[in-house]
Amino acid sequence: MDELRKYLEFLKLIGFNELRLKEGVKSMPVKDRNFEEELESLKEEVLKCCKCRLCEKRTNVVFGEGDPKTKLMFVGEAPGEQEDLQGRPFVGRAGQLLTKFLNLFGVAREKVYITNIVKCRPPGNRNPAPDEISTCYPFLEKQIELISPDVILCLGAFSTRTILNLPEKAAISKLRGKPQKVNIGGKEITVIPTFHPAYLLRNRRGEPEFQKDLEMALKLAGFI
Repeated sequence: MDELRKYLEFLKLIGFNELRLKEGVKSMPVKDRNFEEELESLKEEVLKCCKCRLCEKRTNVVFGEGDPKTKLMFVGEAPGEQEDLQGRPFVGRAGQLLTKFLNLFGVAREKVYITNIVKCRPPGNRNPAPDEISTCYPFLEKQIELISPDVILCLGAFSTRTILNLPEKAAISKLRGKPQKVNIGGKEITVIPTFHPAYLLRNRRGEPEFQKDLEMALKLAGFI
């Protein structure tokens, strides 16, 4: 699929607007914009953002990382201490556990895309406030639109409630493992709620359910 995208982008550069396939097969439009450049521009905008109070005490903005052409996106809650220090998502103990689970299925974390609802660490690792989430969400929405995943695995209650637009008290225990459909950027995406890896560090009994949800997401995204 990556090779096909590169070929289509090359054809666009040399002046072709579409490919005409065999009779009976619809023509295929060539992508008319460089989404990776747009993603990088969005990142530059986010790195300079001072729209909410979280900018006051952050060390680094944590935009997200991974394969921008992936079909599977992970969305967590907010950066923690190590993420704030390194400017990378899920690099602390919870992130190491997430990487471990991915490796169980033979998937490197570089092959997926990982980000959070808010891009700056809430002081003391407190929960992000509703106004902080609403301020930062347009950045996440644009990320999702540009990356255009087939599947989003929501890590934890805040991610799930935000992306599915659910009430504040919606419980992740009742939502996890149940795929839902959302439309973001004109594309229908499968959203799977599951536990946050930080929760699993405190409640190991949730690991089998998390592994089941991860396996479902990986299958739907074509990884296994």
